[in-house]
Amino acid sequence: MGARGSGESLPGGGAALAVVEGVLERITYANEDNGYTVGRVDTGRGAGDLLTVVGSLLGAQPGESLRMEGRWGSHSQYGKQFTVENYTTVLPATIQGIRRYLGSGLIKGIGPRIADRIVEHFGTDTLDVIEQEPKRLVEVPGLGPKRTKLIGAAWEEQKAIKEVMVFLQGVGVSTSIAVRIYKKYGDSSISVVKNQPYRLAADVWGIGFLTADRIAQAVGIPHDSPERAKAGLQYALSQATDNGNCFLPEERLLSDAVKLLQVDAGLVIDCLGELVEEEGVVREAVPDPEGGEPIRAVYLVPFHRAEVSLSGSLLRLLRGPEDRMAAFQDVEWPTALSWLAGRTGADLAPEQQQAVRLALTEKVAVLTGGPGCGKSFTVRSVVALAQAKKAKVVLAAPTGRAAKRLAELTGAEASTVHRLLELKPGGDAAYDRDRPLDADLVVVDEASMLDLLLANKLVKAVPPGAHLLFVGDVDQLPSVGAGEVLRDLLAEGSPVPAVRLTRIFRQAQQSGVVTNAHRINTGLAPITQGLPDFFLFAEEDTEEAGRLTVDVVARRIPQKFGLDPRRDIQVLAPMHRGPAGAGVLNGLLQQAVTPARPDLPERRFGGRTFRVGDKVTQIRNNYEKGANGVFNGTVGVVTSLDTVEQRLTVLTDEDEEIPYDFDELDELAHAYAVTIHRSQGSEYPAVVIPVTTGAWMMLQRNLLYTAVTRAKKLVVLVGSRRALGQAVRTVSAGRRFTALDHRLSGHAR
Repeated sequence: MGARGSGESLPGGGAALAVVEGVLERITYANEDNGYTVGRVDTGRGAGDLLTVVGSLLGAQPGESLRMEGRWGSHSQYGKQFTVENYTTVLPATIQGIRRYLGSGLIKGIGPRIADRIVEHFGTDTLDVIEQEPKRLVEVPGLGPKRTKLIGAAWEEQKAIKEVMVFLQGVGVSTSIAVRIYKKYGDSSISVVKNQPYRLAADVWGIGFLTADRIAQAVGIPHDSPERAKAGLQYALSQATDNGNCFLPEERLLSDAVKLLQVDAGLVIDCLGELVEEEGVVREAVPDPEGGEPIRAVYLVPFHRAEVSLSGSLLRLLRGPEDRMAAFQDVEWPTALSWLAGRTGADLAPEQQQAVRLALTEKVAVLTGGPGCGKSFTVRSVVALAQAKKAKVVLAAPTGRAAKRLAELTGAEASTVHRLLELKPGGDAAYDRDRPLDADLVVVDEASMLDLLLANKLVKAVPPGAHLLFVGDVDQLPSVGAGEVLRDLLAEGSPVPAVRLTRIFRQAQQSGVVTNAHRINTGLAPITQGLPDFFLFAEEDTEEAGRLTVDVVARRIPQKFGLDPRRDIQVLAPMHRGPAGAGVLNGLLQQAVTPARPDLPERRFGGRTFRVGDKVTQIRNNYEKGANGVFNGTVGVVTSLDTVEQRLTVLTDEDEEIPYDFDELDELAHAYAVTIHRSQGSEYPAVVIPVTTGAWMMLQRNLLYTAVTRAKKLVVLVGSRRALGQAVRTVSAGRRFTALDHRLSGHAR
């Protein structure tokens, strides 16, 4: 790391480099994006004096003894402080230091009480005993062989992780990523990092090409190596899929990669050719969405495979000779519909009747429409008629909340698509073409959320002859994952029959939420005065709008409507960043709703502090967790936090308790505020939406429409009238790059 002596001056002046040793008492601020940290260190001067240190301290944990290199300076508000340029951890030498180090929760299985006992027994030899003779820990009263073994293993893992971390520190890699690298590669971590750094981008969640590239440069891989260019091309494609595209046109991919890699275009073109030959990517001609000459589409293999498979599965279902609900081909529809009206107490409107007939007579169908148009009642009618003919009906939705709502609506059992398919670690499903679901009718609600990969897994599992009904609002935002499945099913030339419900029922017309959703969707400004369930708190200043949002959630809505700020109210922000973005609002809302208390255990991780009672969300698909995996967007509440076992537990919306080890906390984010994209498929009693000029680039009609349609009873907009006008006027730019519509329309080769 190039450490200098403590008094050496730097070329060009500036404060001399100094060395400070001390125990990190607490971290008061940490920015996960750039590693900037503010901490308080006990340098042993006594009198309770703590030194403020600032700089990159990523990975340092309270309780650790640090040797820090950096420069002295002062801050107008905080006085004397030390700016850290790099640091190493050193083992404490005093009994007090050892006690504090062990009791800080660094080693799984040792809390303050056990730390006291161990140190009392072994004194200053404690760390040597744990290191060299961990079996001797059984001498400590209350420590059995099982706990002793766990402590020994945790110590060894800590040591190995520290070694990897020290190595990675030089290239600015955060602790959580170092831990993940170690968990993935174990003892061969350093060898992989040195010799095959670009593997990290493919193998380790949280490491993209940019981090892998930084590591590669640090270990001496040439800037223009073919390995680097291929990794850059695959990264550009994976970025495109993160942005919702299934492929990129070749020209666009090449220009993106040249810009990213800063190398000669010839090298990138050659490396793309090699990737195609090595079957790392697929290149195929597809029609130009703008109607020009065909374009050369470049896909990552899983997305090409899924698109071809999904279109094939849908066409097979549609055209297959079998029909598991053949009884509906000869039904006397006037009789069936009057029987249905007797059951439900209401007549179906003509377009609803058409949708019911379509779902029960066609093997694949789509039902779409906005709020208040009777989609739910239509689905209930389809399920009632199918069950009357003894059909096996299976109901699913992409999220836990949407599945719960579907079950309440139909009175039948519903589950998430993941649970229905029993997804296994690695993402393989227990149900597929070889072992299909036992179903005559499969209904999928909130189908606008279905991305290409999940839709492919689902449709593969539908047995031949069964009917498949997609239900969703095509005007909402498309799925978080790649693809625009619902839109492609409804595209011109699609062989899949569809009904769009357009008539708003009288009861729904009385709702300001429904009325304004339709106004926004047609480009009209929402009515924000004189409605009992739709409000605007006007505030032009973005920072003030953020503060006002917190006040509305924590105080005003609970006072006026009696709603619980954690359970009933959801803040939906257009962006994550900025003073009124989900990131900042989460910090402010946590302070307001779940503030720190002396009796409330908490755990700081990166820039976040987790407490019992926190509302949290999973931010990646993890097939290893829970009964059938825990998926991006799953929401829950922290129900317990154990600082000794280093684990917290989340009760999810699907009533499943999921444990998280402290080193997995980068998979969780607070969910008092979430981005509108992350809220898809969920419904909340009340929704608060900050609409500010700070989010100008994101303000689009389908974004605002999606946010408003998440509310069951109440919408409060907070922010700028000008920003609101911008959102209503702006129709989102262009379609995603997908070729599912082309493959379905029968022109695919």
